[in-house]
Amino acid sequence: MNAVDATTRSNEVDTTAPSSLLCVILDTNPHAWNLLSSSLPLSKALANVLVFLNAHLAINAANRVAVLASHTDRAVWLYPTPDTPGPQQSDRELHDDDLTLPDGGPVQPPSDAANKYRPFALVESAIKRNLSTLMSTTTPEVLSETPTTMIAGALTLALTHISKLSLLASTAQSSAQTTQSSFNYSDPSATGTAGSNNLNPNASTDASHATQTLTSRILVLSTSPENPTQYIPTMNALFAAQRLQIPIDVLPLSPHSKSTFLQQAADATGGLYIPCTTPLAHAGLLQYLMLAFLPDATSRKNLVMPGGSGGEGEGVDFRAACFCHRRIVDVGYVCSICLSIFCEIVPDGVCLTCGSVLAMGSFGKKVDGPKRKKKKKRVEAGEGSGAGTPMEV
Repeated sequence: MNAVDATTRSNEVDTTAPSSLLCVILDTNPHAWNLLSSSLPLSKALANVLVFLNAHLAINAANRVAVLASHTDRAVWLYPTPDTPGPQQSDRELHDDDLTLPDGGPVQPPSDAANKYRPFALVESAIKRNLSTLMSTTTPEVLSETPTTMIAGALTLALTHISKLSLLASTAQSSAQTTQSSFNYSDPSATGTAGSNNLNPNASTDASHATQTLTSRILVLSTSPENPTQYIPTMNALFAAQRLQIPIDVLPLSPHSKSTFLQQAADATGGLYIPCTTPLAHAGLLQYLMLAFLPDATSRKNLVMPGGSGGEGEGVDFRAACFCHRRIVDVGYVCSICLSIFCEIVPDGVCLTCGSVLAMGSFGKKVDGPKRKKKKKRVEAGEGSGAGTPMEV
């Protein structure tokens, strides 16, 4: 029957655009937003982020979004909201739809959302409700403990969510093939497919039979200064994103939020680092989001992206934090076994990370090399040798 209309249906290609997952990490540190209240209040920034999320969802009906709040003491999901109620809710809270559900629950769109696109209304309602609950449950004792946020925990949750959805998409794709394989997390040499986060290394690469997979990326809106105590977990999340080829974009909103660790994360994963730290830049926050961070990894290959990993022509700061005092150091001591960095000589010569016995060797000492031989002076013509010549008898 294929020869009736001279059409080879087996060579038809699925031209639908691949679904894209955008994970936004919003820094909700009350200290930092209080300093930005004159030029960029949290309500205005949230309104711009919601427009940005709606634009991402409007590009493709299969696109997905996820929003995380990096708070002072924890990382919380703002969207998607868990479908199961939390254990701290009472029976009255479970049956009363008008009450705020502190631990999540089914997303209920607002009553005045009749003229709004339903996916937009669901995302907006869930984010506003969960963010309001997060701020109302933050106590002054928690705010006095630390001026920074749990950015490392938020990155870990985002990577876990991306890995789960990518694995589900990869499993659904491989179910139609004879050979089913998943991403081997225990293999250090295993990597994801560039730009698609395909966790099936044996997936077919034939264009006529290829199925578009999920593309993922992370956007961090930072307002807090970096915390050297989170250096190790942040680097672990960075290496995991680099291995899965998930770009991490960073948009600092405060002059105090130019984090060295996030700069390195954007540079290592191929993301963008564009500071938006001035009052004039705050007025155009939506332009930063729409023009620089809306294109996904696949679209960026055909575009000339602004800025870069360093941001505004700046170089990337590759300094690290020491493992002993969590201080940013320019020059330090490195363990030859586990590559841990120390700002001072470790006591008793024992590495604080792996316990290996280290020796300074000849560090700081003058190297004893072979002694140089003294050169003999050449005797010029007509000059005596300086030593008496024996007389002949």
